[in-house]
Amino acid sequence: MEPAVLARREEKIQVAMIALCGCWGCTLSFLDMDERLLDLLEKVSITRSSLTDIKRIPHQCAIGFIEGGVANEENIETLTHFRENCDILISVGACAVWGGVPAMRNMVSLGECLKEAYIDSPTAPPQSKSVIPCHEDIPRLTSKVYPCHEVVKMDYFIPGCPPDADAIFKVLDDLVNGREVDLPTSLTRYD
Repeated sequence: MEPAVLARREEKIQVAMIALCGCWGCTLSFLDMDERLLDLLEKVSITRSSLTDIKRIPHQCAIGFIEGGVANEENIETLTHFRENCDILISVGACAVWGGVPAMRNMVSLGECLKEAYIDSPTAPPQSKSVIPCHEDIPRLTSKVYPCHEVVKMDYFIPGCPPDADAIFKVLDDLVNGREVDLPTSLTRYD
């Protein structure tokens, strides 16, 4: 959906947010917009976020913010659901854009990673029978951690670990007010 179309809407613009495999730092950056959030809430309704207990997007949303990389099958299903139910999808933060710190496990096989975490862990209790957890309620891990754009089409990217609140605000404000997204390099971070 074109940004100009968003600004011409009579009703509030529906926004959805989700955190996949990451640390929630990007959610905190979103909250760091502080009082600017109040002005945005006159034009925006947050339909789903990581701060609510809503699991699915209840209706079509104009904008979806994705934080975190894709590390398991549940992340793939959630990201696909967002792509199907959001007109514009935005990768927020290093994990969503490049895989971030969770993608460090891509340097070894999944089996080696799980063995190190559960069998050979220095924090495993002595004399315990360590096992790699496997249960139908635990999402099945992917063989590697993927950035979001390797799973579905993403429309915009806000880099940073975490990105600055000013960068998130600039992108959202541009979209809500019908402007082309213009994120200046002075607001982007690659740390």
